[in-house]
Order: sequence, then structure tokens, then C-alpha cells
Amino acid sequence: MDDLVKVLQDGDCRNCRLADADLVHADLRDADLRDARLQRANLGEAQLDGADLRRANLSFTSLRGASLRGANLEGSILHGTDLRFADLSGARLSPNALEEAHWSGTTGLPANAQNHAALHNAGVAAAESDRWKQAEELFGLAIRNQPKSAESWVARGIAREQIGQRELAIQDFNYASSLYEAEGLIANANQLQAAALSMQKKAQKSQGGNGIGSALLGGVLSTSKALMPLAMKLFMPTLGL
Repeated sequence: MDDLVKVLQDGDCRNCRLADADLVHADLRDADLRDARLQRANLGEAQLDGADLRRANLSFTSLRGASLRGANLEGSILHGTDLRFADLSGARLSPNALEEAHWSGTTGLPANAQNHAALHNAGVAAAESDRWKQAEELFGLAIRNQPKSAESWVARGIAREQIGQRELAIQDFNYASSLYEAEGLIANANQLQAAALSMQKKAQKSQGGNGIGSALLGGVLSTSKALMPLAMKLFMPTLGL
């Protein structure tokens, strides 16, 4: 109880014993919580921007919807931690720190906080639910994690087409084609080159004002969706969803 009062009044409580504490909506911005024992605590929608949580035990802690912008979570224990819909923009985490955490819907996810397979698989799940903007962000993180994965480049290209970023989608397809070509997968490379060229031609025609823009747009999307089997593949199970 003393530690709970201290953290709420002072905002600093290094080595605090706060297991099972109810800290919903707590304002702990810039708090020093290094080495704190916060397992099973409820920090749902708490304000933790800039907080120092290095080596804190956050096992099975709820941080659902919490703001952790710029927080330092390096070395923290995140086993079973609920980070769904939290904001991790600018946060620092150890590599693959979220492998045993729940992070579906999290924004500002650092690329190194999860492995490539988990990020790509989460992108696939978002795409299958027509959450294309989120899918584009997740495939982008997967690419940052593993830049030579052609499947993630194709997948991001599809997502970008779905949200209207056609030129960027074409660039992604062309780069994926070069990766497949380097691997000796010529059929895949040619398929992507043909898709990129087809999309470019149809996009140019749709800008000509000839009255068939909607039909051509449908053709572009069909070209993009034809690449789905190439991109929407799962690599390995993940606990992050």
C-alpha cells in the first residue's frame, strides 16, 4: 500500500512492489519504475509516456489501450502482457520482446520488438479482415525486420493498392520481382513484373478521362488480388495475436 501511494503521489517508485495493483487511467508519465514488480497489475489506458520501465516485471499485466510513447521497456518481462491497442510510438524494447505478449491493434510497434514471421502473419490476419491500412503498416515492419523477404514486399504492395497508393504498390512489386530473380525464382519474378506493368498501363488509361475509369480500377485491383496466393502465406505460429 505504501508503494501504491508513493507511485500515485510522486510518480517515481523504483523497485516498487505493485503486483495486482489497480492503476487504471493512472497518470505515470515520465515515472521511474525501474525494476518494479507489476505482475498482474491493471494499467489499462494508463498514461506512461516517457516512463522508465527497464527490467520491470510486467507478466500478465494489462496495458490495454495504455499510452507508452517514448517509454523505455528494455529488459522488462512481458510474458502474457496485454498490450492490445496500446501506443508504443518511440518506445524502446529489447529484440523480440513481444514474442510472449498480446499486441493485436498496437500502434507504433517497433520493428525489432517481434520477429519477421509474427509481423507478416499479423499483416495477413489484418488483410483477411479487410483492415488494409493496418496490414500495410505490419508488412512494412516485417520488411524492416527482414528486408530480403519477397513475400512481405508483395503483400505490402497488395495492401498499398487497396488503400490507393498505386505507385508505391508498383514499386514494391518491382522490388519483390528483383528479389525473386536473385533467388532463381524466375516465374515469380516474371509474374510480378507483368502485374506491375499491367497496373501502370491501366492507371495511365484511367487518368485519360475516357469514361471507363471505374472499370479500369476494378481491373487494377483484380491484378493486385491475383498475387494473393504468392504473398498471403503464413510462416510460423505466433503468440502475439
